[in-house]
Amino acid sequence: MATPATSHPTAEAGAGPAAEKPSDSYVQSFARGLSVIRAFNAEHPAQTLTEIAQASGLTRAGARRILLTLVGLGYVQADGRLFRLTPKILDLGFAYLTSMPFWNLAEPIMETLSQQVHESCSISVLDGTEIVYVLRVPARKIMTINLSIGSRLPAYCSSMGRVLLAGLPEAELDRVLRASDLRARTRNTVTDIDALKQVIADIRARGWAENDQELEEGLVSLAAPIRNRAGQVLAAINISGQANRTSAAEMIQNFLPPLLAASEKISNLVGLRT
Repeated sequence: MATPATSHPTAEAGAGPAAEKPSDSYVQSFARGLSVIRAFNAEHPAQTLTEIAQASGLTRAGARRILLTLVGLGYVQADGRLFRLTPKILDLGFAYLTSMPFWNLAEPIMETLSQQVHESCSISVLDGTEIVYVLRVPARKIMTINLSIGSRLPAYCSSMGRVLLAGLPEAELDRVLRASDLRARTRNTVTDIDALKQVIADIRARGWAENDQELEEGLVSLAAPIRNRAGQVLAAINISGQANRTSAAEMIQNFLPPLLAASEKISNLVGLRT
C-alpha cells in the first residue's frame, strides 16, 4: 500500500510566507528545486514534465530546467517522457538521520521493546502539522498504510503526534491545530479543537498518550515522549497493536510500563549527546 501523499507546494505562486515575501537570504531557485522533488510520491512515482510542472506550481520551462539539473546530478532519471527519482535521493534524507547519531543508540532499545511486547515500535518527530517516522521496528503489518522511515501521518489524531503536540507552547499548539485538516478518519476521531486541546493537556499532565482507533479502524497505540537534557520533547516513541487482539485498556496495563521504561532510557542517552 502507498504511504500518504505529500502535498504539492506552489512554488511560483508562493507556498508560504517566505515564498510570498522573499528576503535577501531566500533562494527562490533552490525552493523551486525542492518543490520539484516533492512532486514525486508513492502515488506519482513517474511523471511527465507537464505533470511535474502542475504539481510543483512551476512553468514547464522552469520545471524542465530544474529536472535537467537534477538528472545531471543523478537525483532524477529520465525515461522517455517520464521522470522518476533515483535511489541517490535517499542521501538527502539519511543526511538528517546521520546528523543525529543518538538515534542509532535508540534502535537496540526499540528492538528489545518490540520483542518484549510483540508489537511494532516507532519513533517520530513533528514537522508542521504532521509526524515523520525516523525509526521503525515492525513486528507485523497492522495498518493499510505501509509505514517506513520518512512516512508521514497527521499529528492531531495519532498517539505520537499528540505527545509531540503536548510538548509545544500553547500559542504554537493553537497555530498547528488550526492549520491541520481536522477530519474524522474513523468514527472515534476527535476533531473539535477545544476537545483536542483538552486531550493534549491530559497527555501533557500524565506524560503519555493512548489512541483507540482514531487514526485507523482496528489500530490502537501508546506513545511516550523522548526528551533532551533540558526536558524538551524532541521525539515520540510508540507501540502499535490490533484492537481485535489487544484492547486499549490491555495495552495500557501490559505495555505502558515497558514503553515508559524505553522512552526514559532513550531520553537518558539523548541527554548525554545533547
